[in-house]
Order: sequence, then structure tokens, then C-alpha cells
Amino acid sequence: MAAPILLKLMREAERQVLDSIDLDGLVEYLCELISVPSVGGQETAAQINITAEMKALGLSVETWDVDFDKIREHPAFSMPIPRKEGIGVLGSYGEGKGRSLMFNGHIDVVSPGDESKWRYPPWKGTIAKGRVYGRGSADMKGGIVAALYAMKAIVDSSIPIKGRMMLETVIGEEDGGVGALDAVLRGYRADAAIIPEPSELSAVPAHAGVIAFRVTIQGKAAHASLRTDGVSAIDKFLPLYEALKKLEAERNARIKDPLYASLEIPSPLSIGKIVGGEWPGTVPENLYFEGRVGVHTDETCDLVKRQVESTVKRAADADPWLKVHQPVVDWNGYRFDPAKIPADHPIMETVKAAYRDVSGSIPKVEGKTYSSDMRLLINPGNTSTMIFGPGELKEAHSANESVSIANLEAAAKTYALAILRWCQ
Repeated sequence: MAAPILLKLMREAERQVLDSIDLDGLVEYLCELISVPSVGGQETAAQINITAEMKALGLSVETWDVDFDKIREHPAFSMPIPRKEGIGVLGSYGEGKGRSLMFNGHIDVVSPGDESKWRYPPWKGTIAKGRVYGRGSADMKGGIVAALYAMKAIVDSSIPIKGRMMLETVIGEEDGGVGALDAVLRGYRADAAIIPEPSELSAVPAHAGVIAFRVTIQGKAAHASLRTDGVSAIDKFLPLYEALKKLEAERNARIKDPLYASLEIPSPLSIGKIVGGEWPGTVPENLYFEGRVGVHTDETCDLVKRQVESTVKRAADADPWLKVHQPVVDWNGYRFDPAKIPADHPIMETVKAAYRDVSGSIPKVEGKTYSSDMRLLINPGNTSTMIFGPGELKEAHSANESVSIANLEAAAKTYALAILRWCQ
């Protein structure tokens, strides 16, 4: 009889917690957090704001100053955006005698760009058509607040948990994960972790890596009226570009991972910036282009770097000018390693079952082509980590970014059940 009685009590506790989810409060606080701009390098105000909210909701809160100098030499360190300060925040609740579960979310957001292209102000959370609009709503303040209000429901219900639930908010994810790395190296770890990145409520056990690169091409300047006396660096870009496009096709043809079966290009190679020439009347003598290349979960960043370098060299060697004037490949941009856990890991099964019980359907299980702080929690942090979040990737970094209120509610309820079932 003991087991059925215990199960009944657990179900009653779960129902009590689900009924305690404060959706109105969740949406209201998300709008408030959106209104605190936190573009990379300017995250402190938002971290102070969420610290106050955690305390007001009954969590034990720890904060610390990110020690950039101490972690700068770590192989995973990446911080292209200069920072003079940064704060880490951890809110927690529970007895700490059972399993621990950490939610990790980045408070930094990307620039809104041309604000005239926004239907609603990017720095003011706006509720319209069942969605919350504003910069960071999907990526990923919405997921952070859903996790926070899942924890609030447990605290408000006075449900004891044997383990420990934690919400960690970090800086600098968009430009390399400096905040998560600092937290990991300080020892902030758990038996499992969930990152509420925008996954459209898919359960994600794997994400790709990515490396940024720059290639510099040397030409020969000449007056444009004597064009053939010079060598256009722009013309010499074209064979390299075609070779890199071919490399992308070859690499992706080899990927047979079922987690990425729905994607046309699981591991994209994209050129995002080209700078060349000085004057319309001069044959351009210099050009550089910058891009990013995906790293699949069964690859390493070093392997993909060698592939790009050898591709550029082969294309250059086939051109008489470039063979003598070799392009230079630099890897001084961001670098994110790939990461994965087994698709049937216990934390995956816990979240899938929780979502099923909340929504009546089983979430899609898939890998993501973007990278995240998941890699830092898994690799140097040795914490089994998955992604499950309410946002949609197509909304991230876009004008008129938004998140569905229905998905925020589903995420918060899923998180609450996952906490209750895991932290025992």
C-alpha cells in the first residue's frame, strides 16, 4: 500500500504546484526584464534586476563578480566584446539531500539593430496577439523567467524537495560563454541541467559547435583604366568562395545523424562579412572576408579548422597569383565546441515525461545547429545538460522578436514537474 499512497501524494503535490503557476506574474516580469537592456557588455543592470526578483520570490541568492583575468587562459575562454565588469547570479531552493537540477540562462541579448523596423519598441515588453514582444523575449529571457516562475510555484506551494533546484543567470553567452565558464570553474554544477534556449519545446540532447574565421587576400593595385595591370583581390575571392561552398556540401553529405535528419544543412558554412577595396577607380589590392563554420557533434573544432585551411590552400594553389600570394586564414573570432548527451539520458526522459503530462503529447527530440553554454556545462562542468525552451529560433536576433505566452506556460509547467520528479 505504501507505494500507491506515495504516488497519490506525489500527484497531488504536482497538481498543487501546476495550479500555482502564476502566468500573469510571469508575463508581467518578463516584460519588466525585457525593459532592462542587456546587450553584450552591458549586462549588469539586468543581473541586478533578476537578483532582486529571485530574492522577492523566496530563493536563496548568491552573486559574484566574474573574474576575467583568472579564466582568460582557459582553452574555452572567448570574449570578443570587451568588458570591465560582469556579475554571476544563482538562485536556489531545497534541502540539498537529493539530486540537484540547475537551469542555466544567459541574460545578454544582441543589439536590436534598426529600431524603426520594429513593430513594438524592442526595449519594452509588449503583449499582443498571445505573444510577448521585445528584444530577448525568445532568446532567452522568456525561458529564464519561465524557469524562475516554475521555481516560484514550488516555493509558494511549500512543497519540500529533497534535492536542490537552481537558476543560474550568466553573461556573455552570445560572444563566447564567459559567464558560464566562470561559473563552472567556480564549482557551480549539478546532477543535471536544463538550458531554456529557444527550442520550440523540443527536447534537445545535442548541439553543434561553431568557429569564426577570417581570410585575408592580397591583390595588386592599379588604376582602374589600366585594370589588367593590377590583380583584383575581389576577383580572387571568388574561387575561394566556391571552394568553401563545395566543402560545405561535402561535409554535410557525410552527416547521417538522425537528430539532424530534418535539416537540409546540419552543419552550415556561411560568409557573413566582406571588406575590400579603397576607391572605385582603383583595382582593389586587399580584401578580407569573415565567416562561421558549423562543427557537428562527432567532429572537433580542430578537425574542421584543418578542413577549411586545406580547402583554401587547394583553391589558392590552383590559381597562379594566389599560389604565390597565399591567403591567410585566421581563427581569432569566437569558438564554440559541440556537445551532446545520450538521447535517452535520465534528464531527457524526465523532461519528456513532464511535457507529455502537461501537454498530452511527446516533445520532438532533435539536435540544434546553434551552439550554447550547454557545451561548457557538459565539458569542463561535467554536468549532463539538455536544452528545452519556449522560444522559436526564427525569432532570435530578429526584428519584432517575440515568444508565445502559451509556450511560456507549457515550459513553466514542464520545468515544475521536472524539478519535482528529479530533485528527490
